[in-house]
Amino acid sequence: MAGFTRQLIRRFSRTSVAYAHDLLMAAASFPLALYLRLGDEMWTYIPAELLLGGTLLFIAVSAVVFSTMGLYRGIWRYASMDDLWAIVRAVSVAVVVFVAILFLMTRLQGLPRSTPAIIWMVLVFLLGGPRFVYRVFKDRHLGNLLESGTPRVPVLLVGASDAAEMFIRDMNRDSAAPYRVVGMVDTKDNRIGRRIHDVDVLGDLDAIPDVVAKLERRGRRPQRLIVTKTNIEPDMLRRLLDQAEQHGMTLGQLPRLTEFKSGPALDGPQRLEPTAVPIEDLLGRPRRVLDRDAMGALVAGRRVLVTGAGGTIGGELVRQIAAFGPSHLALIDNGEYALYTIDLELSQAFPQVGREAILADVRDRARLDQAMAGIKPELVFHAAALKHVPIVEAHPEEGVLTNTMGTRNVADACRRHGVAAMVMISTDKAVDPTSVMGATKRLAEGYCQALDRIERAKPNGTRFVTVRFGNVLGSSGSVVPLFQRQLAQGGPLTVTHPDAVRYFMTVREAVELVLEASALGVNEPADPGRILVLDMGEPVRVVDLAKQMIRLAGLKPDRDVKIVYTGLRPGEKLSETLLHASEPLQPTRYAGILFAMPRATDHQVLARALDELAECAQSRRGGRTLDMLQLLVPEYRPDGDRVRLAATR
Repeated sequence: MAGFTRQLIRRFSRTSVAYAHDLLMAAASFPLALYLRLGDEMWTYIPAELLLGGTLLFIAVSAVVFSTMGLYRGIWRYASMDDLWAIVRAVSVAVVVFVAILFLMTRLQGLPRSTPAIIWMVLVFLLGGPRFVYRVFKDRHLGNLLESGTPRVPVLLVGASDAAEMFIRDMNRDSAAPYRVVGMVDTKDNRIGRRIHDVDVLGDLDAIPDVVAKLERRGRRPQRLIVTKTNIEPDMLRRLLDQAEQHGMTLGQLPRLTEFKSGPALDGPQRLEPTAVPIEDLLGRPRRVLDRDAMGALVAGRRVLVTGAGGTIGGELVRQIAAFGPSHLALIDNGEYALYTIDLELSQAFPQVGREAILADVRDRARLDQAMAGIKPELVFHAAALKHVPIVEAHPEEGVLTNTMGTRNVADACRRHGVAAMVMISTDKAVDPTSVMGATKRLAEGYCQALDRIERAKPNGTRFVTVRFGNVLGSSGSVVPLFQRQLAQGGPLTVTHPDAVRYFMTVREAVELVLEASALGVNEPADPGRILVLDMGEPVRVVDLAKQMIRLAGLKPDRDVKIVYTGLRPGEKLSETLLHASEPLQPTRYAGILFAMPRATDHQVLARALDELAECAQSRRGGRTLDMLQLLVPEYRPDGDRVRLAATR
């Protein structure tokens, strides 16, 4: 308690000194401004009562404004452009209020009209100058003065240790540091209320919920929980993991000063991978807190089948589904090694869950019927797809046969075998598509929507739920693994276009929301054929993502690692959208999930058209296949050069 009191006294003393300094500068600025305007004539031109009264009034106004505008949250040792901007705001308000009051009192008689502007310039200089001189004196160089508040990932440290002190110091000194420590918690009660480099120890481990809430009210909600101790017990680590997940944070550990491992994979006492870039930190937003009870109720005790189980989305789906305790989990994939890998992982992580791995292709209708007849699934998650835009552009028939006809085969099999619900994973590239991949996924959406309208009319019909979202960070074929490989090679990082923007989610976040959306779509009544759209937050410029990855690797963009622009690839757009103009949104009871109103499609008409499209694709008639795609998806606008190339095949 005594230590806490001493800390408060020291903090109060530092703030009081800074406050007194600023009021002294305010007292000097009014007469100094008059002198700069009038010179020696000031003493004869300005009445003594105006000089004294104006000075006292300006001190009083400044005292109120400076104390209420957060001018003393910054630390002189780390003065930056953000602090200068805070000074400019506070001085501007003080001058405006001062002039207004003085006008009411004296009508500004005898005061030169340029005086307010001169006061403003003088006071900004008098307040800002000493702060920046002090920082230059401490840093011994000018580089950090240009720090403009580059967005950093806010982190909460566990352990007020030597490692924590060194990490905080390094983050404070490096203007390009990717992390910002907003608080600490510790296992020792006697450290609560203490601080390290102006970062407070806010509570013990049991107080993490209150600490997160307090920081959120201050606009500093942490996105990562970082363990600074190297000898932490496994039980404690699991407890911290639970705390992090409950409050939308990821968990990391600090084996060395600035090296982290991705938090979501941390479910035990593993060590951190030193060279891994924490993918969650690229988005600059905390994870959502989800309705896990609803997700568990959807899956627990049911027979579940996942297609594309060896892929990025499919693999994460089966991991999260297995954690909710299904009675049986079936994995379908057409890749032998991918299927073997995910099956082996499940056997080790969830040995209690009954499962089977089935080597099958969603293009094979008979094989799907055979598999479903044996499995008798109650829930089907359809994640199998070809998704790499340039490759599907070069092979449009394969995209049609897998993405559209494969979805049709799975959906029809679900109807024939009495599946309670099928969840189809879709993409933002299905909206106003410019690629074959997007057009084929839009057709798959339309087919599931048409079936949903038919099945909803039946007492026990199959529910068809379509979930649409954007790019998944770290998935195969995405920019993050590419950037990671390029970083490991020393660069450069290749970006298609400086203005290219995309919606991004982590694979864990995307699958969590898919499960939550599935529970919503399956269990709640709604208009048939609606699409559930995941709120992806704000779109991210790909070049900004590249720069953030470089910074998170401890390097500086365009100095240590270059960024090279390569041009848009076939089928790519500068920006994506999650909604078509004819799909107005409606909110749901879950934050982050929205309903898109359906576009009507007649099932029989669509089925006949898909028969013709399948025939074209199977006979490898590229030009006719593309013509059919444009006919069935009117908003599809393919690249002209690619159309001419396909027509010659």
